Amino acid sequence: MGVTVQLSERLRTIAGMITEGNRLVDVGCDHGYLPVYLISEKKISKAIATDVGKGPLARAREHIAKYNLGEYIETRLCDGLSGINPGEGDSLVIAGMGGPLMEKILSANWETTDSFQELVLQPQSDIPHFRKFLMENGYSIIEEKIILEDGKFYPMMKAVKKKEQESWTVEELMFGRYLLAEKNPVLHQFLLREMNIRKKILTSLRTAETEEALRRRNEVEEERQLTQAALDSYES
Repeated sequence: MGVTVQLSERLRTIAGMITEGNRLVDVGCDHGYLPVYLISEKKISKAIATDVGKGPLARAREHIAKYNLGEYIETRLCDGLSGINPGEGDSLVIAGMGGPLMEKILSANWETTDSFQELVLQPQSDIPHFRKFLMENGYSIIEEKIILEDGKFYPMMKAVKKKEQESWTVEELMFGRYLLAEKNPVLHQFLLREMNIRKKILTSLRTAETEEALRRRNEVEEERQLTQAALDSYES
């Protein structure tokens, strides 16, 4: 197709997690950068780009038209997966949303969700709970990445359907089993930052005596201990 599409490191990393030759469904596509890149690089065969907002979808259509890829990328205005039928895609990407919203999108129509070969997900919040949610609903996380871009950490994961439910430790749910196992250097930066944050919170709560403050102090101390255990694993 002879075009060069520039992607952020975050989207480039997500693109690298998608199985070559698959049909993509990109929920919350924004400008449509990801499907345009993947089609232009001949990494996927076709794509459906969706968004709940008319503005973002209009920008995606402009971007798709700029590269003359309308034959390969269809756009749909819909909330989550509400406009996608089971079997229309092989790879589902949902990125840049809070974990609770992503849980809502995935669970709103399990028939469609479960029809994908793989889910490539980049939750922005409540990540330990999100990992647990996937496992409790029959998914296995098989790949994890984390990047630091413009001062923000972006953890990503690929999940597939699995009959046997997995069991991860609290530490693995917090920080990612594969990231910990490979002693990922970006995760190490994240852990150092989290440790500093927890120490500052504990210092501010040191003299607090209310029931709520004591509860919060115990909670943060538990998080500090988990973070320290993860950091210690880098030394072994």
